[in-house]
Amino acid sequence: MWLSPNDVVLISDPRVTALPVRECGEPLADVRGRLRVDTRLADDEGAYAHLRSGLLDRLERAERSLPDGFHLLIVEGYRPIATQRRIFETYRAELHTTFPEISPDESYIAASRYVSPVEVAPHTAGAAVDLTLCDPDGVEYDMGTQVNDNPEQSDGACYTAAPNISDDARAHRKLLAAALEPTGLVNYPTEWWHWSYGDRYWAMSTGFAHALYGPI
Repeated sequence: MWLSPNDVVLISDPRVTALPVRECGEPLADVRGRLRVDTRLADDEGAYAHLRSGLLDRLERAERSLPDGFHLLIVEGYRPIATQRRIFETYRAELHTTFPEISPDESYIAASRYVSPVEVAPHTAGAAVDLTLCDPDGVEYDMGTQVNDNPEQSDGACYTAAPNISDDARAHRKLLAAALEPTGLVNYPTEWWHWSYGDRYWAMSTGFAHALYGPI
């Protein structure tokens, strides 16, 4: 099983979960019509295509900074609490099936490499976005794995700094980071596609005293 490198703080870590939330009340905004949006994870209510308005503003700034021929492609934003809980528990059950020797505590931590526990999940706050890069025709660039490939499927290549990816994929990941980091977003290092702003993981990563966005 791919365990997180020692220098990666998982979202289930007490350094993250202990941070308070001071909800700023910022509304959700529809990404559609403002940035390119993929429909592979579309839900009937369109939740996937919504983000906190401040996060969406930052993504638009990042889009404008990309070189010619590159665009952000939004895959998923806001995720209702029930959906988040189902995804987490399903993946945790898969880990128990694949690795029957692990304890419940170990499966909770291992699952958090790939899916946030619902109590701290930034997607439920509209504070996280799963995204990739595409060309003007919507064709996705090589990023080393598909969006949402888990550590077992990808042999750990989903980790942002994974060594087992091509030079092109590594360059594309660096290009994505170069556009997003200056706008204030932070990456979850076990998932190259997952970036957030205003959530507890962002607060931990930036040294901010509290999160700006809580579950919706």
